[in-house]
Amino acid sequence: MKMVPTLNFGGNCREAIQQYAKAFGGTITCLVSYREANDPAWMPLLTEEQKDWIYHAELLLDDQRIIMSDHADIAFTTCYSNFLTLMYDTKEQVQQAYELLKDGSQTIYPMEATPYSSCRVVFVDRFGIRWGIMTEQTER
Repeated sequence: MKMVPTLNFGGNCREAIQQYAKAFGGTITCLVSYREANDPAWMPLLTEEQKDWIYHAELLLDDQRIIMSDHADIAFTTCYSNFLTLMYDTKEQVQQAYELLKDGSQTIYPMEATPYSSCRVVFVDRFGIRWGIMTEQTER
């Protein structure tokens, strides 16, 4: 069994997955719009704009997959209780990823050393997703 994180958006999934691929060095392995999926259960319910939203997308980070999509049936809201944590080997890697995601973000915990990490930052990005980016305590 594998646990696969799934992130939902309210119309900006395409932009988010491209930003995450760049920030985390990932590969977009699947990107299907509602229009391309042509799901008969959804098509009559969608506006013309929503038909170009993302029905299903997958981002591969090393050997880990994240599933992403836009949800047209519920209003998107930011979730502060759940978040994804990315572990890097060096503080420079943490800084580089954060630099690409910090515009428009809300900092929860600023970038700093902690008792469990030599460099950690926690924030909600401009897409409404909460991230923790950090190193192990001892950099390799």
